[in-house]
Amino acid sequence: MASAASAWDRLGMHLRDTQLLGSIQSTLYWDQNTRMPSGGAAWRGEQLTLLARQLHARQSSSLYADLVAEARQAWASGEHCAQQGRNLDLLEQDLRRQQALDPELVASIATAKAKGYNCWQQSRAASDFAGFAPALQTLIDLRKEQARQLQEPRSCWETLAQPFEPDLNLKRLQELFAPLRARLPELVKETRAISQSRTMEWDLDEPAQQQLCEQLLRSWGRDSAITCMARSPHPFSITLGPADYRITTRVVPGQPLSCFLATAHEWGHSLYEQGLPDQSHQWFTWPLGQATSMAVHESQSLFWENRVARSLPFAHQWWQRFAEAGAPLTSAGDLWRAMNPLAPGLNRVEADELSYGLHILIRTDLEIALLEQGLAVQDLPNEWNQRYGQLLGVQPASDAEGCLQDVHWSEGLFGYFPSYLLGHLISAQLSEAMETEIGSPEEHIAAGDVTPMLGWLRQNVHGVGRALNAEDLVQQVTGRPLDSAAFLRHLTAKLNRLATL
Repeated sequence: MASAASAWDRLGMHLRDTQLLGSIQSTLYWDQNTRMPSGGAAWRGEQLTLLARQLHARQSSSLYADLVAEARQAWASGEHCAQQGRNLDLLEQDLRRQQALDPELVASIATAKAKGYNCWQQSRAASDFAGFAPALQTLIDLRKEQARQLQEPRSCWETLAQPFEPDLNLKRLQELFAPLRARLPELVKETRAISQSRTMEWDLDEPAQQQLCEQLLRSWGRDSAITCMARSPHPFSITLGPADYRITTRVVPGQPLSCFLATAHEWGHSLYEQGLPDQSHQWFTWPLGQATSMAVHESQSLFWENRVARSLPFAHQWWQRFAEAGAPLTSAGDLWRAMNPLAPGLNRVEADELSYGLHILIRTDLEIALLEQGLAVQDLPNEWNQRYGQLLGVQPASDAEGCLQDVHWSEGLFGYFPSYLLGHLISAQLSEAMETEIGSPEEHIAAGDVTPMLGWLRQNVHGVGRALNAEDLVQQVTGRPLDSAAFLRHLTAKLNRLATL
């Protein structure tokens, strides 16, 4: 047993140092998105490229491969611990992927991501897709080469999606999304008259929005000793260490609830990160201490944004706070309708639950077309605009309102977008299971106590880590395979209530 412990500990220390380097990379990314002046972009790109080289070298080296092999041999000859075995399975999988990649490609991708992000910021500000197109083409070419080098029995898009959604394939994705493609456009048309008759324009100043966000996080148990909130062009959540969790939000003129709902969403991500397994002092560095998938991650952020912050009981508890901050609200119903506008718009982040899925379907189809079906980069704005007209009945007036609104493609994150809609499906199915076991989310919100819900999620979802993939987790928790039924039931019930309020 001594040799087994020694092999395991040696591997753990190597992983810990790798994670330290990774967290330095993440810290630079955080700064790049929040405080770095635009003039620092070139140097930051060199920093991130250097770190990418070093990380790839550590994760593909013969020394690391030997450590993994020694730990596997020790595990096989000793008492078989299922958790250790799963960790080794995942480490071996990632090792194979890292060893398949040319270090020069890894460095080129890191450089292109840094340049792409800076170019995207400038092009979005100028609403100039032509200025961003060369950077996007470079990222597409590099990611195609990455998929080619990995040589997995998957299509290009499927290969690139694996880090976000392990084991996902296009056939299964289309099965899950088919009912949504059929039903969501119908629901949008059915509710258009309701949304048009209930439009109320108002705004809040930035200090008032910031204060409301801080009140929200306090009410949801924020520990300020381990969490931090800042502003960024695109809201996100990131973990920099075992006790260092960051989120960002943004204030959008004319959108008084954008900052509040973005905070709720990103805090859901952070709560998930804070609840991941921590069975040992170094568990943070092992695969089982990491998120199951981005779809599960999104299910948690969407739960807190949509099931909690957009709920009617929440509006009853919060409308007076908004009114005191300057909002022209006279009832909980006013706030609830404002939280759930049912108005198809151009922006994904500001979208209601109903139209949100259509934003994701458009992006998913377009990135598959870019990677696998020959869609030319220069044709992207026109394709984007046409699909928005067909599915949502709105037309972007500029590139900034259209295909430049999201940060993801500027970093080559192809395969990420479906996780958002899969997260909606998972959140709905988990919510039904939660209701069966401890009562509906609305009951706990009305009682003013979110701890039972968080406790249930900690036990059933957060603590799983990467022990299972997303669909296996859903099967385990809910007793049935993932599908769209629970999400469509939730939408239909909510729309019926909104129509009669």
